[in-house]
Amino acid sequence: MESNQHRSCTQEGGRCTCTKALVRLNKLRERNLLCDAVLRLEDGVVFPVHRVILSMRSEYFRTLFTTKLHTSEETEILLHGVSSDIMTQILDYVYIREVDIRSDNARQLIVATDYLCIPEVTKLCCDFLKNAMDADNCIGILQFPRFHFFADLETHARRFVLRHFVEVSQKSEDLLELPAEELQAIIETEELNVKNEEVVWECILRWINHDPDNRKGHIADLLKGVRLGLLDEKYFVEKISNHPYVTENEACSPVILETHAFLRDLQMMSKEDKDFVTPRIARPRIPQDILFAIGGRYEGGVTDVIEAYDARADRWSVVEAVNSIGLRVLYGTAVLGFNIYVIGGHDGGEKLRSCHCFNAVTKTWREVAPMNERRCDLMVAVLRGAVYAMSGWDAVMINKTAERYDCKTNEWSWITPMNVDRNDASSAVLNDKIYVAGGLSSDSTLNSVEVYDPDTNRWTFVAPMLSGRLHFSCVEFHGCLYAIGGWNFTSLKLTMELYDPANDTWTKIPGMTFDLVNFNAEVIDDMIFVIGSRCNWKSNFIVKCYKYKGDKWYRAADMNFRRYNTSTCVIKNLPNASDYAYKHRPKLMEEKREKMLDWQCNSPSTHTRPSVDVATGSNPVARPALVRLKRLLLRCAERVKGFLRIP
Repeated sequence: MESNQHRSCTQEGGRCTCTKALVRLNKLRERNLLCDAVLRLEDGVVFPVHRVILSMRSEYFRTLFTTKLHTSEETEILLHGVSSDIMTQILDYVYIREVDIRSDNARQLIVATDYLCIPEVTKLCCDFLKNAMDADNCIGILQFPRFHFFADLETHARRFVLRHFVEVSQKSEDLLELPAEELQAIIETEELNVKNEEVVWECILRWINHDPDNRKGHIADLLKGVRLGLLDEKYFVEKISNHPYVTENEACSPVILETHAFLRDLQMMSKEDKDFVTPRIARPRIPQDILFAIGGRYEGGVTDVIEAYDARADRWSVVEAVNSIGLRVLYGTAVLGFNIYVIGGHDGGEKLRSCHCFNAVTKTWREVAPMNERRCDLMVAVLRGAVYAMSGWDAVMINKTAERYDCKTNEWSWITPMNVDRNDASSAVLNDKIYVAGGLSSDSTLNSVEVYDPDTNRWTFVAPMLSGRLHFSCVEFHGCLYAIGGWNFTSLKLTMELYDPANDTWTKIPGMTFDLVNFNAEVIDDMIFVIGSRCNWKSNFIVKCYKYKGDKWYRAADMNFRRYNTSTCVIKNLPNASDYAYKHRPKLMEEKREKMLDWQCNSPSTHTRPSVDVATGSNPVARPALVRLKRLLLRCAERVKGFLRIP
């Protein structure tokens, strides 16, 4: 952690108390002039002070110097547990509002200023530790506030440990010194941010191997923190169930036997006629990042339904009990902190300037300042804590103007217009700049790409895409810009290409064998998800994801509602992500079994999902009941065949 010097100027009654007079008083203090008290420390250092100045900034000293319990005035104060270096920093803040917070003194300053009741410095130190937190020091910071009752700092450190657990488990030396109970509490947490439970097992081994003779006895309790049912069967058998720490400890047998039974059930569940409850060892953890799909179109209308995607459970849930801001389409969404901004669009009658903000923590909407210009089918980006709205249709035509929203002042301001007016284009942020690609201009499909630099307030062209595109989506992924899907006037089926900013080149990526139009793409869990598209010009439920490792596309869980032109965004590190996570985790195995039985009852070529009415959310066919009916018919057919074989 680096040094961080703070200067604070406090306003009281419209007047600044940080004046040259206090600087002069500090010089008097340093020369021991006009001082009326002395602070004596345990290390023998003495600090002459002015009682009135200390009383201005510290409730402790104000009470000490004004109490009537003493027979005489307190002018010599012995302070316990405060070093001379720390006292120097505290007095600098009291007199001239400066404090030099460093990695080697932040915790001491917190303890001393909390004891002396100087909350401003305590807060500055806590903020310093939060900003300087990393995989090496987070465990130490997590333990520190528990002994000094700084709940906010402890909560922040705990969330950091859970979110960055993969890196923490591999790098932190402090983690190796944790008591077994604290390590167990961490790895058992539902919000532990791990995609692969192998990480948790390897963390346990690293901790035990630090002192194997005294720690291997804890293996049974720690093993309960691993979601063993989510591991690859081969890995579980070879790496865990046959590990010496496990085989030599009889207390491990119950969880090992439970896992073997679960793995057997996985193989047999489509053959056995019983409902399966997903055991805790196989329930996915709660994600910390949530993907939202907001509104969109479907055949015959517009919807304002919001769905949230749980990447750990691979399930979509409808966000309930949220007020509507009215029907609108072709708007943009942007995320700042835990707020989703819905910008522009049209309501079926006119293009809109209005903007609304949804707070995902409080689950409330509020209206914010409108844009300077009406825009629908616009592009939106977030850069350096500001929201940018670019191009789109105004009330009459496609434009190339752009503007920026400052959430602190609740104001929109113009930036330099783009070089080309474009509609149905896409934008993304890469290397601290905004990239805008493709779209429609007049009657031509564009392949041009321009980049906005906020430092110069200028747009410049970079290498054009290999194909002109509209109704497509751009995302930043692994340091490159990906252009996905869409169509142009010569092809209705465009695949994917990526832009390498280092070489200023575009490269085609094969392997996307399906067509995508009128959709959005987002990156979550190190995968690209495409949501809310049209297939054969009809809306659908289908969601697909692209994994960088392996360069392959996979089918993700379908949305609950059929739609396209939906707007999407991701909120990271959401403190109440459990509110949006899939609630029916114990039913995941049964849902999987029903899907397998459904596939057995239908050939792949004819299998379709029951349709859902977007306006009402009603499902004309109850899927579980349908599956049970098909299962019953299959059993009846098997019995009939059996009767026919009787001589």
